[in-house]
Amino acid sequence: MVDGRPGTGQDARVTTGTQSAGDPLPSHDARAAEVRRVLLRVLVLNGLVLAIKLAVGMRTHALAVLGAALESGLDLMNNVIGMMLVSIAARAPDEDHPYGHAKFETIGTMGIVVFLSISCFELLREGVTSLLRAREPHAASAGEIGVMAITLLVNAGIVWYERRRGRTLQSAFLSADAAHTASDIFVTMLALASLVLTRAGAARADALLGIAVALLIAWTGWQILRESVPILVDARGMDAGDLRRIATGIPGIRDVRTVRSRSTASGQLFVEMTIVVAGASTVEEAHALADAVEVEVARVAGGEAEVVVHVEPD
Repeated sequence: MVDGRPGTGQDARVTTGTQSAGDPLPSHDARAAEVRRVLLRVLVLNGLVLAIKLAVGMRTHALAVLGAALESGLDLMNNVIGMMLVSIAARAPDEDHPYGHAKFETIGTMGIVVFLSISCFELLREGVTSLLRAREPHAASAGEIGVMAITLLVNAGIVWYERRRGRTLQSAFLSADAAHTASDIFVTMLALASLVLTRAGAARADALLGIAVALLIAWTGWQILRESVPILVDARGMDAGDLRRIATGIPGIRDVRTVRSRSTASGQLFVEMTIVVAGASTVEEAHALADAVEVEVARVAGGEAEVVVHVEPD
């Protein structure tokens, strides 16, 4: 809708919720409820994996296995935190939060980074200490190695499920949690290698593998941090030059003076721009141009977009 006549400095606000492909996203409440259901299912599986790793780790005192148990414990904590944060993030925009509450979900991903940092430090410390003091874990039985292998398959299933649901629901938290669990796969593989090597007589390898686990955790934290920070600091959601080209490519728009954009973790794009039209343009003509900008930005962006167009005369 266009408020006022062109040249009066009034704004035109136009929105779209159309997606370029696939089924439309459910409502805020329905999306939050589905994300919570996904996290609950994953929480149960992570609880099972944690119990197995703890049992094997406490029996063998293998640093790599205890590190893998810590990683699964963090997965469990992240699931609980996520179920609370997603409920907050799903709240509809209000007067105090006109852009919605989606950043709370991104804040949750930062919580994952904090937990990863703690686990990374502890594993590095224990790994170095074990090397210096020549600590050696107890040999694992064939059955213990077997159940650890089962946890590897469970972790792989969790990653596949969370990634698929994260893409469908456009949930930053599910995607971040899936990335965390993906690192758990490599951690579990290292833990398995530690058990096999210890059983074969190379017990000193456990400390080195524990340090490798810590480095994998650090890499995962960096990846999550790199994706989350731009959203929290309102980095541009779309290239300003591309937005200018979209607008100026529409007949009747003579120039674009200012462009600002940001995006949310769910992929919603917010754009504000000032377009220049002929001074003699009518309200109806300005409205049509604003609609054209909205439709074209949404088409190019390929997702949900809200565009605010400020009209100025030439």
